[in-house]
Amino acid sequence: MKSITAKLNRKAAFTIVELLTVMSIIVILIGLLVPALNQVRKFAREVRQQAQFNSINVAIELFNSEFDSLPDSGEKDPADTSYCGAMKLAEAMVGQDLMGFHPDSVFMSNGKDLSGDKQLYYDETTIVPVDTSARKGPYLPIENANAYRIEDIYDNPGPFEPRHFVLCDVFGRVTHRNTGKRIGMPILYYKANTANTMHDIDTPDNPDNIYDYHDNQELLMLGKPWDPPSKGGLPPKLAVEEGKIGVRFYMNTWNDQVTTRDRPYRADTYILISAGNDGEYGTADDICNFDLKYRE
Repeated sequence: MKSITAKLNRKAAFTIVELLTVMSIIVILIGLLVPALNQVRKFAREVRQQAQFNSINVAIELFNSEFDSLPDSGEKDPADTSYCGAMKLAEAMVGQDLMGFHPDSVFMSNGKDLSGDKQLYYDETTIVPVDTSARKGPYLPIENANAYRIEDIYDNPGPFEPRHFVLCDVFGRVTHRNTGKRIGMPILYYKANTANTMHDIDTPDNPDNIYDYHDNQELLMLGKPWDPPSKGGLPPKLAVEEGKIGVRFYMNTWNDQVTTRDRPYRADTYILISAGNDGEYGTADDICNFDLKYRE
């Protein structure tokens, strides 16, 4: 009887070979499933990014209806201070202090009106109370705006006031410098100059181009927040490619469906660009408010 029981126990147990075979199959299945799951997550983030763009599109339309114009996107403010398109978009949508846009604003970096006598927004240096009764918006709900200060993203904000906000994408590629929270890269905003007619890929600095790549160039020149700066102040790769930023912008925004002449996408409105999953602008995974066709 004991011998029969022993034989049954031996038959019920797994051999080392059988265990190794099962473990190998599990490893192979995991190897097949993990890339698929990563692709699903990436697709989900891209869908969320397009949803964020849709919200911004609606908010810009509300701004346009209120002021009969789109927000400015030029690289400088009227006083020739660095204040890029991404920052002006944030001001238009939520204000410089997240309390709405002031109708007297001409998109001055210092938060004042054109005369320089009237403070429109609160900041760390504001001593006298600021009247908020004239504010419009915010056109985006603050809790969903993904608005972060430029100093939250970059260790060295370069020519920009560190306190200025930008709207960040949904990809969470950046670590917030104070809280450690995962946040996105700034959303780039370019307003079309409808008085112009060109989209000159070979001459990026052509003054007749409908879009001006300079609108966010100084922000792009800050590089990727996680890259160490080179001795010259720029990440090594970006320092080499500095002269290619304009060409890359015009190549990626060129609408090849228009065959009569070179034209950009959305030639009469504006362009939004997210750096995508890799956090690097100008690459194949960028997300735009048009159907991007990445070109080498």
